[in-house]
Amino acid sequence: MTFRGGRRALAALVALALVAVGGLTWYLWPSEPLVRGQDVAISVVDGPADDQHVTLDAAYFPPATGGRAPAVLLAHGFGGSKDDLRDEASRLAGRGYAVLTWSARGFGRSTGEIALNSPDYEVKDVQALVDWLARRPEVRLDADGDPRVGIAGGSYGGAIALMAAAYDTRIDAIVPQITWYDLADALFPESTGRGPEHGVFKKMWAGLFFSSSGSALSGGAPGGLAALAGGGSGATAAQGTSRQAQCGRFLAEICDMYLTVAETGRATPEAVKLLRASSPMSVPGRIKIPTLLIQGQRDSLFPLGHADANARAIAATGAPVEVAWISGGHDGGGSDTDTEWVEERTTAWLDRWLKESPVPGVQAGRTTSTSTSTGTGTDATGFTVSRDGGRDPGTRRSLVVHASAPSYPGLGGASRTEVPVIGPEQEIANPPGGSPASVSIVPGMSLLGGGSANPGVSVDIPGQAAVFESAPLATPVHVTGAPTLRIKVYGTGEVTLFAKLYDASGGRLAVLPSSLVAPLRVTASESGAEATVTLPAIDRRFDAGHRLRVVLTTTDMGYATPSAPAAYRVGLAGGTVSLPGDASLVTPATGPAWWTWAGPLAAIVVAASLLLAGRRRTAPAGAREDGDGAPLRITGLTKRYRNGEKAVDDLSFQVEKGQVLGLLGPNGAGKTTTMRMMMGLIHPDEGEIHIFGRRVAPGAPVLSRLGSFVEGPGFLPHLTGRANLELYWQATGRPAADAHMDEALEIAGLGAALERAVRTYSQGMRQRLAIAQAMLGLPDLLVLDEPTNGLDPPQIAEMRAVLKAYAEGGRTVIVSSHLLAEVEQACTHVVVMRRGRLVFQGPVAELLATGSPSDGPGPRLEDVFLDLIGEAR
Repeated sequence: MTFRGGRRALAALVALALVAVGGLTWYLWPSEPLVRGQDVAISVVDGPADDQHVTLDAAYFPPATGGRAPAVLLAHGFGGSKDDLRDEASRLAGRGYAVLTWSARGFGRSTGEIALNSPDYEVKDVQALVDWLARRPEVRLDADGDPRVGIAGGSYGGAIALMAAAYDTRIDAIVPQITWYDLADALFPESTGRGPEHGVFKKMWAGLFFSSSGSALSGGAPGGLAALAGGGSGATAAQGTSRQAQCGRFLAEICDMYLTVAETGRATPEAVKLLRASSPMSVPGRIKIPTLLIQGQRDSLFPLGHADANARAIAATGAPVEVAWISGGHDGGGSDTDTEWVEERTTAWLDRWLKESPVPGVQAGRTTSTSTSTGTGTDATGFTVSRDGGRDPGTRRSLVVHASAPSYPGLGGASRTEVPVIGPEQEIANPPGGSPASVSIVPGMSLLGGGSANPGVSVDIPGQAAVFESAPLATPVHVTGAPTLRIKVYGTGEVTLFAKLYDASGGRLAVLPSSLVAPLRVTASESGAEATVTLPAIDRRFDAGHRLRVVLTTTDMGYATPSAPAAYRVGLAGGTVSLPGDASLVTPATGPAWWTWAGPLAAIVVAASLLLAGRRRTAPAGAREDGDGAPLRITGLTKRYRNGEKAVDDLSFQVEKGQVLGLLGPNGAGKTTTMRMMMGLIHPDEGEIHIFGRRVAPGAPVLSRLGSFVEGPGFLPHLTGRANLELYWQATGRPAADAHMDEALEIAGLGAALERAVRTYSQGMRQRLAIAQAMLGLPDLLVLDEPTNGLDPPQIAEMRAVLKAYAEGGRTVIVSSHLLAEVEQACTHVVVMRRGRLVFQGPVAELLATGSPSDGPGPRLEDVFLDLIGEAR
C-alpha cells in the first residue's frame, strides 16, 4: 500500500492540524491552580418549629478566575466531614466555581444531631447555606438572593442533593452519586414488589449505619474500622445504659426506631414513615432540574434500582436526566480510572448547566412551566455503563470502558432474552436460630481488604439452598438490567428467601453482581404459592458455553431471618430466567476509546511534530550531529498529581551513547510519567530534560531523534499492520526510504500477518508491531515501555539481541520492564526509582556488586532490586 500526491499532502495537513491544536491546548490550558479553602462557621436555624440553632463547620473556596462565578455545594458521605472534599473543592474552584463544603449536622465539628437528611433539619441547613452563598460577592446571581448553584455528593451527600433540590427552587443542577430513592426500601428490601412493610431487615448495614462511631459510610464507601470494631448498635445496646452509647449522635426518634426494628427484624409503620420522610420518593414531581445520577454496580446498600427510581421520577417532570452505572459502590471495587471519570463527568455536567446557556424552557437549570427540555416523558436521556477493559500492559492498571446509549432503558432493558433453567422441586430448611447462615455480601469487607472490591465469597449451606441451572448457552448474551424469574413455594406460613444469580463456567462460579442477593417473603401454601422475583440489576456478558445458575437460600448473614426452624419445598413456576438487554449500548470494540485511538493519534501528533521541526533525510548514525550533550540528561525533574502528591520527585540522571538502560521500580514509582515527560507529552512542574543537549518541549526539533513506545500499543484497528506503519511514516512528511521499513518489519517478525487488520492481532503481535513503529527511521534514542509484554520466550530472546545490536550501532536504548531477569541480560546500566525518587544509577554489574555475598553463583538482579527497594522505604 502506497500513499502518493494528494494523499500524502492530506496526511501532512492532518498532522499539522493535530500539532497546532495540541500545541494551543498545551499552552492555553494550564494545570488548574490550587485554591486554598477558608474555614468558616455558619450558624443556621432548623427543626420542625425553626427553633434549633446549629453551627455548621464549613470551608469556602473562592473561584480562581475572579469575578462572579457559579457556586457548587459539595456534600460528604455518612460518617465523613468537609475535610474529605478539600481536594475536589480546590479543583472545582480552580475551574472557576465558588465552592462550599460543610460537615453535616451531627458530623465532624458541626453541632446538632443526625436526622438522615430530614426536610426539617438537614434540608433547612442546606437552604441556609444557599442563603450564605447568595451574599458572597464572588457568586453569580440569577436574582436577588438566588445564586446560580449546583450540588454534588455521594451516598448521604447524594441524598441531600436530591432532597434539597425538592425543597429549594434556587438549586439549578445536581449530581447525586450512589444514593437512595427510598431509605425504607434500602434497609428493608423485598424483591417481589410488596414493599418495605414486608421487607427483610438488612441488619449488618443498619448496624454499621447506627454504629456509635459514626463512620460507617464515610465518603460513600463501606465503614471505618471503628464502626466494624464497635459492632452494630444492637450489641452496644445490650451493654450500654444510654441512648448515646446505643446510637451515637442520632436524633432520639431515629434511635428509638432503630432499636425497635433491630429487636424485631421487621419494619414498623412508624419506621417506614420516618425513613421515607428523608427519601426522594416522598416528594414526587418536586425535583425539576438537570440531574446526573451515578450509581454503583457493587453496592449492596443502595443497588442500581434506587437510581432507576430516581431517574424515572425526575424525568417525569420533563427535566433533563442522565444515568451512569460505575464499577464500584459501597462494597468497593471502583478503579482509579472510574474515579477520575466520575469527577470529570460531574464537572462536565455542572459546566453544562451552570456555566453554559440553558436549553429552551430551562432557566438557569430550572424547568419552567412551559418546559420543552430534553427530558422525554418518564424516560431519562443518556445512559453510560462502566465495563471491565482488562489491564494496560504498560502501566498494569485496570482499564475501564464506558459503554453509552442515547437513552436509558431502565432495569427492564430495551429487549429481553428468555433462558430456560431446570431443576426439580427441592426441600430446603431454615435452621434453628437462623444459624449457620449462607454468605453473600459482608458489609465492610472492602475496607478490611484495603479498599478493594468486596471479595464476594458466596457460601450456600447444604440443606438450605435450592439450585436451578440452565444448559450451556449456545450464543453469548449481554445482560443489562434486572433479571426476573417465577418461583413456587410449598408449605405453610411466611417464608423468607434469598435469590442469587451465578455465572457458571467449568468449575468457577461468580455471583452477580458482586454477590448481591434478592431478599423476599412469600406466604407458602400446600398447593404452592407463586411469586415473581426481581434479581439485582447487572451489566454482564455471559459467554457461549457458560451456564446460568439460580440459587434460593433460606438464610443470609447480612439479613435478619426467622429463628424458628421450618422446612419448605421450592420449585420454578415459569421455567426460564428473563434477561434484559440494551443493544444500543456501544462499547469500543478493542477497549476504551483512549486505548483504541490515543495511541494512533499520539503517534501521528509526534510524527507531525517531527514534520514541523523540519526533520530531514536521515544520515547514518555515525554522521549525525550529536548536539552539545549526552543522549539524555534529566535534572531536578518533578511532577505532581492534581492532589499535590509527587509522581516524580527531584529526579536527576544521565544516559550515555551506546547504553541499554533499564528503568526499574515498583508500580507507582513514576517510570511511565518520566518517560512521558521525555517524549514531551506532559510538562514537568520543575526541572529540565535535555536530549542531545537540547531542552525538551512540545514540538522541539530534537524530538525528531527519539523513537518511543509508551503506555501500550495503539493502532487503527481496521487497517493492516503494514498500512499502520506506512500511515504513521507518511505523517512525518519524510521520504519512504528513510523509514528503514525492511529492518523494522524484520524486527516485528509478523510475516503474512502484516497484511491482516490489526484488530485480528494477539497482544504479542500488537506489541511487536508497536516496537517496529518505534524503530522506524532508526532513531538515535529509543524509549520502550514493557517491550516484551505479550511475547513468548523465543521472541523475548530475539528482542534482547535486537536491543543490544541497536545500541552497539552507536544508539541509545531506554527500557522500562518488570522482567528483572531480562533487564539483567539485556541492559548495560540501570536506574532504580522508588516513589518518584532516584535510589540507584549505574552499571548493572555495579548494582549486582552491592548484593549480599553468597556461596552460590552470585546475587540475582531481582534479589538486589528487592533489597534496594526495601532499604528505600
